[in-house]
Amino acid sequence: MKETTIYLSKEFEENYTYTGDDLGCTYAKENSSFRVYAPTAQRVSLLLFKDGLHGEAYEILEMKPSEKGTFQITVPGDLEGVFYLYESEIDGVKRQAVDPYAKAVGANGLRGMIVDLKKTNPEGFVMEKRPQKPRPTDSVIYEVHVRDFSIDDSSQMKHKGKFLAFTEEGLETPNHVKVGLEHLKELGVTHVHLLPSFDYGSVDETKLDTAQYNWGYDPVNYNVPEGSYSTNPYDGAVRIKEFKEMVQALHKNGICVVMDVVYNHVYDAEKFCYQKLVPDYFFRKNGEQFADASACGNETASNHLMVRKYMIDSLCYWAKEYHVDGFRFDLMAIHDITTMNEIRKALDEIDKDILIYGEGWAADESPLPKEERALKEYTYRMPGIAAFSDDVRDGIRGCVFLEKEKGFVSGEPDLEDIIKFSVTGAVGHSSLYAAKKKERVRKDIPNQVRKDLPKAWAGTTEQCVNYSSCHDNYTLWDKLCVSNPEASKEQLKRMNKLAAAIYFTCQGICFLQAGEDFLRTKEDKNEPYGFKENSYNSSDEINGIHWNKKEENMDMFRYYQGLISFRKSVKGLHLITKEEVEESITFIESELGVVAYTIKTKGELLFVCYNANKKQIEMELPEGEFEVYVNDKLAGTEILQIVQDKIVVEPISAVVLKKS
Repeated sequence: MKETTIYLSKEFEENYTYTGDDLGCTYAKENSSFRVYAPTAQRVSLLLFKDGLHGEAYEILEMKPSEKGTFQITVPGDLEGVFYLYESEIDGVKRQAVDPYAKAVGANGLRGMIVDLKKTNPEGFVMEKRPQKPRPTDSVIYEVHVRDFSIDDSSQMKHKGKFLAFTEEGLETPNHVKVGLEHLKELGVTHVHLLPSFDYGSVDETKLDTAQYNWGYDPVNYNVPEGSYSTNPYDGAVRIKEFKEMVQALHKNGICVVMDVVYNHVYDAEKFCYQKLVPDYFFRKNGEQFADASACGNETASNHLMVRKYMIDSLCYWAKEYHVDGFRFDLMAIHDITTMNEIRKALDEIDKDILIYGEGWAADESPLPKEERALKEYTYRMPGIAAFSDDVRDGIRGCVFLEKEKGFVSGEPDLEDIIKFSVTGAVGHSSLYAAKKKERVRKDIPNQVRKDLPKAWAGTTEQCVNYSSCHDNYTLWDKLCVSNPEASKEQLKRMNKLAAAIYFTCQGICFLQAGEDFLRTKEDKNEPYGFKENSYNSSDEINGIHWNKKEENMDMFRYYQGLISFRKSVKGLHLITKEEVEESITFIESELGVVAYTIKTKGELLFVCYNANKKQIEMELPEGEFEVYVNDKLAGTEILQIVQDKIVVEPISAVVLKKS
């Protein structure tokens, strides 16, 4: 079939939407049952193999046509450890495909593997005591690539580049600086966000002695952990057990696990399993060509009912079988709003506290009508789902697509209202949208135009993810260096601290890139500005976390650690509804380059001021004594100073005060 329009017809959906829960292989010692969705196939056969890579099938069994476009077969005997493929015949053409619902695979995911999942559970895993999931606005998410976490020699870890590195406890540098799991605990994060960790295609698992690297946004088998992160990619059971051991170790230490999921495109559309079983069903097309809102050669069709079912089944499987606590959606706006809401509904039936957030944009245009896309501007239409705030990111540091552009922390003028909008957690505030304000123009910058104030896009602050850096684009430190070449290291560090202070005191969910807390950099002398902007396939030297940087920048680490502990300790930074934000936050009129406001909740008054100017300023305080918890040097839950009437705010810094 050349067009996908037939798949959207009411007749096709009525006749070929399978709702059962037995797709894939259902293993038992006595027999194994297989069911596959292939409504356009004339025949489907099951091929059994003794090896995951080599050799011909030792048995070929024809499957029986069954309900709603599926084919089914039950094979007697114990098939544990056997590998398998499906072979479909469509209009006389035969194609072999991995089971889309395969729970295990051999090396490089070329063949499915039949496993007894009970045997992959580490001791105590089924009944493990999972950490209590915090409310979204209480979350502090730490984004990390599995390989980056441990690959550098400074990590002290035995299982370099593997899932098991997250299980190694008690590690520290020779100078007694905590690394790895101990670092996560010391910093105080609530969630670890793992970059794609399902089976992906851009790393050859049979050549792990060869230098290879990829972020992993290249999906092949969605329901299987990535083999290169296991100690044995040839045995499908090993990667499953080791992923579970990682989750169990993080849970034991009070840390939840988020998976970065990439359902918006696949590594190779023509070779993808569903393309061989149901040609063109899994993807959107523009005429004869694959649509490409992912900028990766294809985009999936979440609005096709069996694609929607596949996504929901996959997510529920990870939540149930692997105890995953949250999901981050890559290019979420390629998916339709209905699918995202159905995902929220299905995961709610497992655990209402499972976190869901994603990128509220696509990389290019999609044939899906705009009003149906899960765009950031429609986040309010997806309750219980959050989106990244590029407003706060670009407001703080400058646009990520304009490497030399500065942000608020580095003195870019007229960004005060965007910072204020970010403070509200994207729900907005009436004072920002009052009658048009008198234009404020800096005398030193002619023809300066006010930046557009975003419209409120979140229904509650729980739908807004605040951050200043992630794996994409320059790290925060590198962006500051590139856009402020004239600044001293001391000034750059002040900008970095101010950036952190801003997004950690905004309403919403906090998110940071691993190593940002100790000035992570991706230095590359071959790049125009000396830093790698897109390191998706760069070397370990560029991407790996250099834990010695923590020793060198312990003051920065302590600042981030303090911001996290302070944020957790006060009520005013955890408002949720627009009404609470409106009633509790009062913005204070101040000079250019300054944002100041109070947050009043029951029994607590916070005073917050961000000063992006290169000069010291003085701010008047509400009546009474205030305790200082954050300044230009320190942050935390210890009182740094007690002041009243006024507070001096140092250049390029923030202060946070509390009156109880």
